[in-house]
Amino acid sequence: MGLTNQEILHFQAGTPDLKSACIVLVKTEWNAAITDELEKGCRKIFLELGITNVQTIVVPGAVEIPFAIKQRSLDVKNGKPDAVIALGCVIKGDTPHFDYVCQSVTQGITQLNLMLDRPVIFGVLTVNNETQALERIGGKHGHKGEEAAITAVKMIQLNRQMKG
Repeated sequence: MGLTNQEILHFQAGTPDLKSACIVLVKTEWNAAITDELEKGCRKIFLELGITNVQTIVVPGAVEIPFAIKQRSLDVKNGKPDAVIALGCVIKGDTPHFDYVCQSVTQGITQLNLMLDRPVIFGVLTVNNETQALERIGGKHGHKGEEAAITAVKMIQLNRQMKG
């Protein structure tokens, strides 16, 4: 998928110092083959835009994502990120655990978006099976990692415009 040359120029024109952006990816260990591909999709878009300050934090599971995002977002000594992207893949099983995990991570990320002064992007796949996950990392449903990166860039631009 990736960006067209016109899209790259649009992003770069909208925010001249976009290359200086710091973006943090928080991804889970669970379903690593999927989350690694989500990360690759994000990094591909950032590379196309010349954004090189991209850091990855790995957490055990999806429920731990909001904690890591909050801690890293408040970490002044390492520089506050311009945006954070939550990456994970929760695959439905035979128990209601799936529902609790999805609800927990969704509510956590929503709360962070309301609390923090920087955007937190929801890049967590919540799917019924592995086939659906694969369809979302370059299959018939696009690449959700690339989409999360594009959303992060748009939100960085919006945030900077709103702050003046």
